[in-house]
Amino acid sequence: MADPTRDIPLADHDLDVLVEEWIDWAEAARRLGVATSRIRSMIADHQIAAAVPRPRAGQQIPALFVQDGELVKGLSGVVTVLHDGGYTDREIIAWLFLDQDFPGRGIDALRENRGSEVKRRAQAMAW
Repeated sequence: MADPTRDIPLADHDLDVLVEEWIDWAEAARRLGVATSRIRSMIADHQIAAAVPRPRAGQQIPALFVQDGELVKGLSGVVTVLHDGGYTDREIIAWLFLDQDFPGRGIDALRENRGSEVKRRAQAMAW
């Protein structure tokens, strides 16, 4: 059976439904052991993606982007590739949290150290 979510543009997905847990910049900084200003720089430099998951929530980061006190291996490369291809942070997050036949979601593949396939598909999508 075809997945109906594949027909929805990435920017139109409800991120609050796709992403199980969100963390604000302060919590992301605490989990990564850096200053909150560093989180701002990481977002600006496209090392990590952030979005407003619901009205009045403020910009947040999916909690699954942090693993064992570090950014998930390969995340920055995927975010950079997709951003360079014209995708917004919101679209990047949706893409990582949708089932992309990796098997499973891109974020799960990254967390399982299968980032090469995720980055290859991101490059194909971005160009």
